[in-house]
Amino acid sequence: MLVDDLKIKIKELRVKFDGIEESADLPSLTAKFDELRKKQEDPDLYSDLKRAEQINREAKNVGDKLNSILKMKTDLTDLDGLLEMAEMEGDEASLQEVADDLEKLVEPLEILHVQSLLKGEYDGYNAIITLHAGAGGTEAQDWTSMLYRMYQMFCDKMGYAYEELDFLPGDEAGIKAVTFKVSGENAYGYLKAEKGVHRLVRISPFDSNARRHTSFASLEVMPEIENDTDIKVEDKDLRIDTYRSSGAGGQHINKTDSAVRITHIPTGIVTSCQTQRSQTQNREYAMRMLISKLVELRLQEQLAKAQDIKGELKKIEWGSQIRSYVFCPYTMVKDHRTGYETSNIQAVMDGNVFDFICDYLRKS
Repeated sequence: MLVDDLKIKIKELRVKFDGIEESADLPSLTAKFDELRKKQEDPDLYSDLKRAEQINREAKNVGDKLNSILKMKTDLTDLDGLLEMAEMEGDEASLQEVADDLEKLVEPLEILHVQSLLKGEYDGYNAIITLHAGAGGTEAQDWTSMLYRMYQMFCDKMGYAYEELDFLPGDEAGIKAVTFKVSGENAYGYLKAEKGVHRLVRISPFDSNARRHTSFASLEVMPEIENDTDIKVEDKDLRIDTYRSSGAGGQHINKTDSAVRITHIPTGIVTSCQTQRSQTQNREYAMRMLISKLVELRLQEQLAKAQDIKGELKKIEWGSQIRSYVFCPYTMVKDHRTGYETSNIQAVMDGNVFDFICDYLRKS
């Protein structure tokens, strides 16, 4: 590769990085990290385990972001130096080494760019996701189970942990509804791009005539907020029901009324949890989800933040989908908001949705 071509490519990366560095506000980020480190050194921190967990998580997120930016800055500076030496020596092998090192920086820089777009108040939080089967009966319930698997595999690829909170099986196959928590850095920031209606077109495995069917499922996502001092929930505003958990059985499943459903009477919001080991734990998780939904509702009422947190709710049927997954008569996954598409539908169903998320974040 010619020296001039390398200079142009390095300059392009440098310009992109400068924008990321400016957006991240490095002095503020460093000050925030130092502040969190001081809180971590407080000997009384662990008297409140939830607060300690929150501060440690935030410190790790901020520290990782800061280190990634500083490392990229160092790598680009080193690349400038290597190119200057290779040019002076006129060494083709050294120029090829610069070209190889440059290529290795492209993807990490793109990831940094996407992370710099996550500026929402709750983008760094864990996410709580609910999948609902829509129009299409058994077809839609099977489609919901396919989406659940897709997002589990996405979490595995991202290094995220996931935990099932509530589950309603389909009548014959699949899932009517499932709620699960995704834990990891920027989980909500990324997964908020997936909220909306997902449409499937395929030859139905449940149709003896092998006809093509269209099915729908919706995805709702909210940040996991364990406590918000501005949200006051009084006991008189709650109706708490207990019931037997559904599932394949076990020490607690189907044997005791351990599942909990909480209804917030003033708003009509309902949350439920049935997967924990005791009624107390299920109640705690259901309350956590209720707090998150009430915070979300409060932000919806602030018009400037409404679309960022919840987005527009649509009926789970034709014409409202954000993305289509077509298995027949051709293979394609297309995002209707951004126009991004791929023909490798199997890779997408195996959890490769990060490119869709990145494209949405860049264009939204």
